[in-house]
Amino acid sequence: MIAEYGLEGVRTYELSILSDERGFFSEALRQDWKDFIDEWIAQVNLSYSYPSIVRAWHRHRRGQVDYFLVLKGAMKICAYDEETKRLSEVVASGDKPVLTRIPGHYYHGSKTISTEPSLTIYFVNMPYDHENPDEQRIPWNDPRVVPSEVNGNRNDPRVNQPWDWFYPPHK
Repeated sequence: MIAEYGLEGVRTYELSILSDERGFFSEALRQDWKDFIDEWIAQVNLSYSYPSIVRAWHRHRRGQVDYFLVLKGAMKICAYDEETKRLSEVVASGDKPVLTRIPGHYYHGSKTISTEPSLTIYFVNMPYDHENPDEQRIPWNDPRVVPSEVNGNRNDPRVNQPWDWFYPPHK
């Protein structure tokens, strides 16, 4: 199942889990998932983050697209469109795997929200150029990141305020 998150191209794909007495099996990424994947993968990365760690904000100026898959723990993955001020927020977990697609032209980042470290594998469509990186960075707490909506919701209490990665869950 594919879910959209308010910004064009930001979406998740719920993985099909095949369980039996040994554990489970799942396909993590397939080239023939044409309804979800618009480009193919050139590099695979692994990231381990301690609880409450924020890794934000950056974007890719030359068209890199990231596909995040949280294997352990839980993460909040956000993408922010500087022009429209819209923000997409995905909560991904190793307990219910989803593949999260983030077009690189959006500022994006993540925060480990579980009490255990998160382990994430992410696939990118362009290899990292160590000599000439395409990343543009701003601080994780940059006061200019002020969403006008979160996942299409203009009534979210976090709207029209600088983005707070540590805003407590609301009911």
